[in-house]
Amino acid sequence: MTSKGTKQLPHERRRGEAALSDFAEFVEKQQALRYPDSKLATAAAGPDSVEQHDELDILDSLNLDDAQPQVPLRHLLLAGTDDATAQEKLAEYVTGRLLEGHGEAVVDLGFEHSGESMRLTRPEWDVALDHLRKTAKTANADCDILLTRNVGGDAEAESIAAAGSQGKGTDCTGKILIRRAPSSIEEVIETRIAVVGNVDAGKSSMLGVLVKGDLDDGRGKARVNLFRHKHEVETGRTSSVGMEIMGFDTMGKVITADTPGRKLSWEEIGKRSAKVIGFTDLAGHERYLRTTVFGLLSSSPNYCLLMVAANNGLVGMSKEHLGIALALNVPIMVVVTKIDICPPNILEQTIGQITKILKSPAARKLPVLIRNREVCIDTATQFVSQRICPIFQVSNVTGENLDLVRTFLNILPHHGRYNSDAPFEFHVNDTFSVPFVGTVVSGIVKSGVIHSGDNVLIGPDSLGQFVSTSVRSIERKRIAVPAASAGQSASFALRKIRRKDVRKGMVVLPKVEGQPPPKVYREFVAEVLILSHATTIQTKYQAMLHVGSVAQTCAIIDVDRPFIRTGDRATVAFQFVQRPEYLAPGDRLLFREGRTKGLGIVKSVGYDPRNPLMPRQADSGAAQANEDKDIGGSAEGKSAPSTGARVDAQGQRPIGRR
Repeated sequence: MTSKGTKQLPHERRRGEAALSDFAEFVEKQQALRYPDSKLATAAAGPDSVEQHDELDILDSLNLDDAQPQVPLRHLLLAGTDDATAQEKLAEYVTGRLLEGHGEAVVDLGFEHSGESMRLTRPEWDVALDHLRKTAKTANADCDILLTRNVGGDAEAESIAAAGSQGKGTDCTGKILIRRAPSSIEEVIETRIAVVGNVDAGKSSMLGVLVKGDLDDGRGKARVNLFRHKHEVETGRTSSVGMEIMGFDTMGKVITADTPGRKLSWEEIGKRSAKVIGFTDLAGHERYLRTTVFGLLSSSPNYCLLMVAANNGLVGMSKEHLGIALALNVPIMVVVTKIDICPPNILEQTIGQITKILKSPAARKLPVLIRNREVCIDTATQFVSQRICPIFQVSNVTGENLDLVRTFLNILPHHGRYNSDAPFEFHVNDTFSVPFVGTVVSGIVKSGVIHSGDNVLIGPDSLGQFVSTSVRSIERKRIAVPAASAGQSASFALRKIRRKDVRKGMVVLPKVEGQPPPKVYREFVAEVLILSHATTIQTKYQAMLHVGSVAQTCAIIDVDRPFIRTGDRATVAFQFVQRPEYLAPGDRLLFREGRTKGLGIVKSVGYDPRNPLMPRQADSGAAQANEDKDIGGSAEGKSAPSTGARVDAQGQRPIGRR
C-alpha cells in the first residue's frame, strides 16, 4: 500500500464522483426497507414499492383516484357561517394538512387543489383569510402570513412590489403558515440539523447568534456559551459534539429572552415553543474528523447546514463534510459567512466555486441563491426535493441576511422516515451518570414508542449479551415526558445498571417475555462503493467503520472479486475486530482510513464461510477448504484477530445465547 500522502489521479476522482450519486439513490431505496415511514407501511411488497419522489407529493393532493369530485376550496373559504357543511369540510382539510405536516402546514391561499387560481379579489381574500384563521383556531392552531401577492402589506412579495401596477395578474394569493399549539412537550415539532464546515468557518459563532439573538463582536463573543471545554474557549475551536436548540412559537417568532444577552435554558425554550430546531455543532478541524463523522451519523440529522467562510471558500474539511452529507443523502443548506470582511471579488469567486461543486456529477444539486424573503419562502416550501440546495450569504457581526436564515428554519418542512408502529428501537449516542438518578443514556428513537416503566434490553456488551433493565424516566430537551416516539431525541434513566456497563453504539430494544434476546454477530455482509483509495483494497484490509452510533475498527474478510479500487461497487464481508455490534439489513455504513474511503449499506448479518462471496477456482483443492474450516472462513491474519467463536449449523457465528 502506498503512503497516505499519495494524490488521487484525476480520472480516479471523476470515476468516484460519478458513482457516488447513483449509489446514494440505491442506498435511499434500501433504507426504506429498514425504517419504513407511514406512506410505505403497507407497500413493502417488493423493491419497486420503496421508491419515493417527495417532490411529486403534490400529485397526492390532486386526488386523481377519487371517485367523487372534490368541493372547490374557493367555495369552502368563501362560504357563509351558516353553511355547516362547508365549515366541516374546511375543518377536515385543515386537520388533514396538519396531520401530514406533523403539526404544521403551508397553505397556498388563492389556489385550488389542482393548482388553478381562485381569482380572489382583495375583499374576497380578506374573507377567505378570516375564515381560514377561525377554522385553524378550532384545531388549536394559529395562522401566520408568510408571503402575499397583489394584497399589499408588510408580507408583499418583492417582485410584485417592484413591478407595481405593471405586474402580471391581479389575483390575490399568498402562503399561510398554519401551526398547531402543542398541548404537551411530546407534540412539539422537532427538526435536527447537523452544522458542519471547515475550521474557522464560523459555525459556533452563528449558532450563538441564532440561539441568543445578539450579534457577534467579531472576536468570538457569541460562541463562548456554546463551548463545553476549557481548551475550546482558549483556542476558539470546537473539538466535541455540541448541542443547541432554537425554538419558534405558533406565529413563527423566535423564542428569545426578554433580557438582552441572556441565554434561555432548554426547559424554557421547550415549554414556550411549538417547533424546536436542534443543532448539532460539529468540529471542523481534521484532527477531530472521527468525532465529526460520529456526530453526523449518530444524530440522524434531518438536514445538514454547511458553513463556508467567504474569504476562504470551500477548502479543507468542508469538501470532506460535503461528501459525507451527500453519501448519507441528507438535504444540504449552505451558509456563506463573514461577508462583512470579504472583498466583493473574493465573495463572487467563493459563490462560483460552491455553485460549480454543487452542480458536479457527484452532487447533482440545484443551487439557489437566497437574496430576499420571497425566494427564501418559495425555496423552503419546495425543499422536500433533495436536489434543491439553498445558499445564504450572512454576517454574524452586522446581522445581514440572518433574518432570512431564521425565516427558512421556521418553515423548514418535516423530513425523515420514521414509523411509530414498528417495534421499538433506540440507539445510544451518549451515556451519563446523574446524581440521585443513576445511569442515563441519550440518543435517537429510530422506530416505535417507549413509555416510562417499560421493561427493555440494552446491549450488546463485549460478549454479545443483552442486559435486562427498565426505563425509570424519559426526558426530551431536558423536560420530563411520559413517552417518546420514532424520530425524537430523548434521554432514558435506566434502573439497576451501572454507567460502566453501557457505551455509545448500544441499542435499547423491548423485552418480550418468552423470547430470547436477539443474536448479534461480528461478521456482516454489505454492498459498498469505494470513493477514494490510492491503491487496491483486498481481504485483511482494516479501516474505521461507522454505522449510526457505532464506531469500531473492521477488517475485510471476503470480497466478491480479487480486489476493488476507486469507483468500484462490490459486495464485501466485514468483521468487527473488538466486539460484536447490533446491525440490521438496511443500515448505512461509512468506513475510512484517515479521510473517507467508502460507504455502503448492510445487506445481511452473519457470514457463512462455506458460501464465499467469490467462488473459489476449481483447482483450489481440498487444502484451501481445510484451511477455511480451520479459521472459520474469516480470512483472519495479523490484521484480523480470531474471535474464538464456534460455527453453528448454518455456518453463522452468533455471539450470545445459543
